[in-house]
Amino acid sequence: MSDTPFGFGLPPEEPEHGDEGKKKNPAGGGQGSGGSPADPFGFGFGDSGGDNPFAAMFGSLNPNDLGAAFQQLGQMLSYEGGPVNWDMAKQIARQTVSQGTPDGTKDVSVGPVDRTAVEEAVRLADLWLDGATSLPSGASTAVAWSRAEWVEATLPAWQQLVDPVAERVGLAMGDVLPEEMQAMAGPLIGMMRSMGGAMFGQQIGQAVGVLAGEVVGSTDIGLPLGPAGKAALLPLNIEALGKDLGVPKEEVRLYLALREAAHQRLFAHVPWLRSHLFGAVEGYARGIKVDTTKLEDVVGQFDPTHPEQLQEALQQGMFQPEDTPEQKAALARLETALALVEGWVDAVVHEAASSRLTSAAALRETLRRRRASGGPAEQTFATLIGLQLRPRRLRDASRLWASLTDARGMDGRDALWEHPDMLPTATDLDDPDGFVHREQLDFSELDKMLGEAASKGDEDGKGGKGTAEERGTGDKGDNEK
Repeated sequence: MSDTPFGFGLPPEEPEHGDEGKKKNPAGGGQGSGGSPADPFGFGFGDSGGDNPFAAMFGSLNPNDLGAAFQQLGQMLSYEGGPVNWDMAKQIARQTVSQGTPDGTKDVSVGPVDRTAVEEAVRLADLWLDGATSLPSGASTAVAWSRAEWVEATLPAWQQLVDPVAERVGLAMGDVLPEEMQAMAGPLIGMMRSMGGAMFGQQIGQAVGVLAGEVVGSTDIGLPLGPAGKAALLPLNIEALGKDLGVPKEEVRLYLALREAAHQRLFAHVPWLRSHLFGAVEGYARGIKVDTTKLEDVVGQFDPTHPEQLQEALQQGMFQPEDTPEQKAALARLETALALVEGWVDAVVHEAASSRLTSAAALRETLRRRRASGGPAEQTFATLIGLQLRPRRLRDASRLWASLTDARGMDGRDALWEHPDMLPTATDLDDPDGFVHREQLDFSELDKMLGEAASKGDEDGKGGKGTAEERGTGDKGDNEK
């Protein structure tokens, strides 16, 4: 887990806007500093930096923008939906995408050439994967997305991930006042909840918008963010990733198509996996507690004319994970499950690509380093739900799956996905060889015993029925006599 409580902060060595971000915040605050008090969420707020919490929504706040600024403020205060203002999140994400990435790359619509190239890459990837896994193809369609299309397609999954956390904050906002005062302070509580939903919407929208400029598909964080059965790649971001690798663009695209198609197979044919992962996220979120002391201070001093006070409160570390066995178990379950997903994909893709792509080993190591250095996808995931994957888990999981392939074959390896109880645990990741060479459970005798018991039950049932009929016949004969 990240060093900052609840993970609200990005690693300081990788500010969102690189050197430019550092120059804008030489004192260590704002978007370049990660978990600093000025901006512990680590997202920054548009080109105006972290000094103005509304900069991402209101632009530079010059006099010509004041009308729009007050209009959006009114929308914030009138929001009456769930814990996150997702309409605002979508708006902020789209605005962030339209501003382009720090290197000056602007989003563009995907043309027919790129769409065809992605479709062919996914089709070829599925053919190669047929020989590397027993799981059949899980992608019914292959699509090429722009960054804006990625935002639109993945917001429902982000909502499922983030709402449990935001709900905790919303409930805390209503509980900070004594009961006898809550009825009197109803409008104030409603305003705070509206502001809380708007602030979460702003933070998430900014994060998703930044992430859209970095991801290469729909499964970068090991979770199915896009619609089921739809393998998606982002040509613009793939080109940016491969620009300095010295690898032909076609090979980069094909290797990433292999990863996307492998994820799709896993999530399509392991029906319990999606709910298991999202349920683990929700279970972890339930263990998050809010520092109500700080919230009480905010409520006591809250000035409706200065709504940024709530933003500042959110930035001062109100979130603390519960140090309970249940919370630790939820965290371990989530980390292990995600590591197993990523490790399986890594092992399967390497098996499919190593003999066919000359650059397979280099691309594999590039993506591993991207994950190990806290890539943008993992950073955003850690920031939004308080979890940061440990790279050691991913490498151990990949080695475990590869060893299982050698020891039990492709079918024996993939059979472990039939039930969550059959998967390796966190302890097994510490000792992959021990798990691989552990004596496999033989269920044949148990199946035989269950079958014999079922047959005996059927015979007893028939016997009982026959006896009853005989008694009935006998009774009938007695009556006739």
